[in-house]
Amino acid sequence: MLQALPRIGRRRALLGSAAAFVVFGLLLWWLLPLGEESPSGTVRFSTGTPTGVYQKYGTLLQDAIAKDLPRLDVRLQNSDGSQENVQRVATGQADFTIAAADAVETYLLHGKPGAKRLRGCARLYDDYVHLVVPRSSSVRSVADLRNKTVAVGPSGSGVRLIANHVLQAAGLDPAEDIRPVADGIATMPDLLKRHKIDAFFWSGGLPTSAVVELSKTDSIRLVPIGSKLIKKLHEQGGASRYYRAAVMPADAYPKAQRGMSVQTLAVANYLITREDADAELTQELTRTVIASRDRIGAVVHAAQLVDLRTAIYTDPLPLHEGARRYYRSIKP
Repeated sequence: MLQALPRIGRRRALLGSAAAFVVFGLLLWWLLPLGEESPSGTVRFSTGTPTGVYQKYGTLLQDAIAKDLPRLDVRLQNSDGSQENVQRVATGQADFTIAAADAVETYLLHGKPGAKRLRGCARLYDDYVHLVVPRSSSVRSVADLRNKTVAVGPSGSGVRLIANHVLQAAGLDPAEDIRPVADGIATMPDLLKRHKIDAFFWSGGLPTSAVVELSKTDSIRLVPIGSKLIKKLHEQGGASRYYRAAVMPADAYPKAQRGMSVQTLAVANYLITREDADAELTQELTRTVIASRDRIGAVVHAAQLVDLRTAIYTDPLPLHEGARRYYRSIKP
């Protein structure tokens, strides 16, 4: 009896080792994507102007993708903004982009080339409308811009689209009642400093670095856009239904706001692609966008507002199948 004990001990040890090996193998299978490779190839991502939030967000997202999807080559393309971004993706000049909901809706309503191929991946963050004037300006409302020289953004920009809608809601003809200047955020601040313009519109995430820098060197104000204009905008229908009342917090531009919040309007931004984009690629890229929120948000504060609970709402665009797979995979 005493001699049998060592044999039982050895048997138990062998069984224990085998069980441990099986458990270790299962852990490896769970933790490592054995037999799977991350998506590869080249992706063209249309961003925005060099000093705008789209460009900064795109650059940081490119870094995040390089870590999560190392076999993917992401190439950024500067653009004038939302309207050009939508057109590029719809016509195959870019694969992914960020664009505001009003620009997407406008493209769809006009039935432009490739409109029906557009798909959403995620709702990202909101753009806030800025109407910037010198602190000494007599402009206190949008209606006060009559006969003023106003920078409204390039023709392909989202700011041009939203500025035109806001001006019309205030009873102004964008072509006749102001002197429009087709400059963007890269040059607007300098034009204002040199008194070449009386005001400029900008639509972007908070805070926009170009406005921050301008507020440090020049005394500026942000003109409020009140609830009456919001009502007028909604009466316009079409793309204007995506604008909603918002409050620019007092700490967005402390030197310009001097502790005061500003009534304005906001519009959601989406990550978009085309229907024919690879489903696995779209799934993994959407995953990276959501997972990198905090990393990107540490630099681009607007990105902190990316929220998994609202990311699926990309109206008027249906979700791409790859994005849909991602959201299903994380559903509790």
